[in-house]
Formats: sequence, C-alpha cells, structure tokens
Amino acid sequence: MAQVFDHLKLFRDVAITQSVSRGAQMNGVSQSAVSQHLQEMERVLGVELLDRTTRPLELTEAGHLYWEFCDAVLRRKHKFDDALDRLRGRVQNAVRVAAIYSVGIMDMARLEKELSRWAPESKLQVEYLRPEKVRDAVLADRTDLGIVSYPESTKEIAAVPWREERMMVAAAPTHPLASRAVLTVADLAHQDFVAFDDDLRVGWEVRRYLRESGADVNEVMHFDNIQTMKEAVALGTGISILPVRVLLNDLEQGRLTVIPLEGCTLVRPIGIIHRRRKRFNRSMQAFLDLLMRDAASDSPAGVPWAPVVPRYTDGEEGSGE
Repeated sequence: MAQVFDHLKLFRDVAITQSVSRGAQMNGVSQSAVSQHLQEMERVLGVELLDRTTRPLELTEAGHLYWEFCDAVLRRKHKFDDALDRLRGRVQNAVRVAAIYSVGIMDMARLEKELSRWAPESKLQVEYLRPEKVRDAVLADRTDLGIVSYPESTKEIAAVPWREERMMVAAAPTHPLASRAVLTVADLAHQDFVAFDDDLRVGWEVRRYLRESGADVNEVMHFDNIQTMKEAVALGTGISILPVRVLLNDLEQGRLTVIPLEGCTLVRPIGIIHRRRKRFNRSMQAFLDLLMRDAASDSPAGVPWAPVVPRYTDGEEGSGE
C-alpha cells in the first residue's frame, strides 16, 4: 500500500517542479527510476502525461487530470494520518529550521503562515546563522532542516536544490550608473565596490566573475552579510552585485536600484540540507513540501498552489549568505 502512495507523490512532485531530476531528488530515487515509472504509468493509462518537447516539462490534459487525482488522494491520506496519530497520542508538530540571514524573516513569516494554514498542528522554530553554523547545527541535530547558499551533499548531509537567485548590479538611485537600462563589464571598471568577505562562497563567485570578465573594480568595503552591504550601497559608498530577491523591499522603497549586466549569468543557488537518513515527523515533511512548492511558483498551467505532506525519504529509513 505504501508503494502506491509513493508513486502518486512521485508524479505529483514531477508535475509541481516541472522536472524529472528535481522530482527524483525530492523522493530519494534515481532520475532513471522516475523516467521508467512515468513511462510505465503512461503505458498502463494509455495516454501521455507529460509533454517532453517543452522545457521545463508541461502536463498534457490527461496529465493534469492525473495530477488532480494524485493531489486529492495524498491530501486525504494526510488528513487520515493526522487523525490517526491524534487518536494514538503521537502528534509531533515541531519543525526546527536554521537559515542563513539573507533568506529573510519575511520569507519565513510567509512560509510559517502557509504552514499553519495547511498543517495547523505544526510549529515552526527558525534560527538565523552564518552558513557554516547552519551546517554545524544540522550535523549536531540541533535543527531538522537547514537553508543555505551553495548547498553541497556530503557523506553526512543530503542537499536538495531549492531556488536560484539572479544577481545584478545594485546601486543607490543617485549613482551615475543608476539610470542605465543595462551595463557592460567595462562600465564597472574602477568603480567603488562593496564586496562580500573572502570566506563566503558568494564573495568568491562574484570575484571570480569580475576577474574572468576583466572588470577591475575598486573594493572599498567588504562585509559578511547582505543587510550591511545594502546599507553601504544605499548610502552611496559604492555599487555591488547582489541577489535581486533580497533587494525587493529596498526597490519598492526607492532606496536602491538594480541594473542587469549584459551577458551575466551569475546566480546564487539556495538549497535545503538535512542529515542523511533523518527521520522526518509529519510537520517536517509538510514544511519541506511547502518549501519545494514555493520554489516552483511557475508551476504547470492550471496546477494550483496547495501544499500536501510528502513522504520524503533519504535511504532506507526515510527521510552566509
């Protein structure tokens, strides 16, 4: 019986993420196993479920019908499991999360609100730490999930990609470059620049990009957190290259402006980490699913945003900036 629900969840996750590889990562199976399962389902149902000519993947009309079926069944199962656990007195509702500072309190507040809507029994506990401290907390089992930039899997830690944040030039509205629609690398030459500290991976990546592009900027300050960097840029200290997502409030308030760099593909990847073979309680599973659905906001046409508790697994037991 459990395998049936696993298969329903597998298709639902592929549909939500529009990706076979990400669906495989969410379910702790290989990409080839997912592809084989999808082909078998299409053979059994006698219809194509996915349009494989598009990138990202899109659902066919039959695929959308099957997605709705999977989603409805999994939601009913979640409610049944919760009711059964309450009868048994086994309700586990704590979700401990450690996140880098720049994920943002607003991000977490919004996610907590959604979690309480779909899993009212869940309690979210969030601690903000430097990237290395997030990993330490995960390894020491002081937290259940970590949210970090540039996530990497190790023997002890499993990493799941969450989102990629595009990076652009950030400047004060009064800066001479602020009125430009687009910048070239040559425009950055000799500009005063607010940089990340050397020991942060994002700082290393930005410096590598500038070096390989031949942009000789003048580093006037460097910091270990984006909030301080934003303040320095807003005060006119210099320009910087920052993830656009963390600047949204500043852009709305008119404190900063962003300008794309021609040909620049710099992104800051954000991921979710947890100990391998971590046993997830129902609330942790619900929050993980919520994170993945949040990242897949550009979901297949017609697929509504409605979190469902997954059975996320990792092996045999289940599962700075």
